[in-house]
Amino acid sequence: MLDSQANVKPAIFEKSKQRPALILNADYRPLSYFPLSLWPWQEAIKAVYLKRVNVAAEYEEVVRSEKLTLPLPSVIVLKNYVVPTKTVPFTRATLFLRDEFTCQYCGYKGKDLTFDHVVPKSRGGKTRWDNVVAACQSCNLRKAAKTTSQAGFKLKKVPTKPSPEVLLNKGKKFPPSDMHKSWIDFLYFEKDFD
Repeated sequence: MLDSQANVKPAIFEKSKQRPALILNADYRPLSYFPLSLWPWQEAIKAVYLKRVNVAAEYEEVVRSEKLTLPLPSVIVLKNYVVPTKTVPFTRATLFLRDEFTCQYCGYKGKDLTFDHVVPKSRGGKTRWDNVVAACQSCNLRKAAKTTSQAGFKLKKVPTKPSPEVLLNKGKKFPPSDMHKSWIDFLYFEKDFD
């Protein structure tokens, strides 16, 4: 129903005001740290209404329907345990996390990384864990289609396929910048929060 006095959406719909819910597995651990396991508030409310989750913490806001008023959940716990995956998918995000957002040639740390084939594709190199590393744009351009020795580069570490546990622990090094205070008791990062 539209507000008749002002044609303005409630503040909850503003992007900066959206309130995602932190999702915890039935053992009260996050499903993932990177990216942090979050649901939009709409999905969280639906899960609460359908009794698929328990609410562990709430925002101050509420959502209302014609017959129901519910506090907006900030932390929800799944009632059924989700077995963690045994394999790690090969994606840019997981590759950068494995390499801790660091160029494996020069050590540059940043978010504007790309990935590089250690053995170039033009020389038969495959796109897989043991042949792809995070690289800054400068190193990637300088290396081009050369081998690491031809380019005069040395890898910081040999690329390998990470285990889910390794990535989970690495994800704890990179807390999100916009964490709600109610999440802190449920998350364990290698950084202190005030």
